[in-house]
Amino acid sequence: MSMGLQDIDSSSWAQLEVAGSSPNSAFRYVNFCSVDAQNRPQARMVVLRCADKLARTLEFHTDARSPKWLEISANPNVTILGYCHQTRLQLRLTGTVELHAPESQVAEKAWSKLSPHTQNTYAAGPPGYELAFDAADKNAEPAPSVTADGKANFGVLIVKVSTLDWYQLERENNQRALLTYTDSGICASSQWINP
Repeated sequence: MSMGLQDIDSSSWAQLEVAGSSPNSAFRYVNFCSVDAQNRPQARMVVLRCADKLARTLEFHTDARSPKWLEISANPNVTILGYCHQTRLQLRLTGTVELHAPESQVAEKAWSKLSPHTQNTYAAGPPGYELAFDAADKNAEPAPSVTADGKANFGVLIVKVSTLDWYQLERENNQRALLTYTDSGICASSQWINP
């Protein structure tokens, strides 16, 4: 069943909004791509925490000590890539990131909604650093060091989406559309493009 461009816009954002609150959504875990200081692409899986169709924003949480935070500080341009295996739908969104540092109003609000278990994940040592372990015990697993308060490390990334590349894989007739958005979230253009 073919959809129109306006339907694609509505349907895509509806799926993203559901993903922000539903752990079982296909777009809950997406690939977040940034560029490091050497201009090398960096990709990692992240949890989509919230999507806002009207503002055309996506919200993610991160440790402010992570390389990702530093990369985005230097270059806020990112790509978000999601794929639903059941429907064979790919959503690729590009945009720029607003960083909300630990203890900012946005970070405080997001922190208050996290479970104690999730809050505790921000209390470990900085992401990407070597773990300490007991050298005398050859079978010991490394244990992350714990800081006093994970809240001091908790940051929020708000991606302002500028384009949505919608790609529906079909057995015989793949379909692809490109939508662009203004800073105020209005769909400025939409067109079918070659898959």
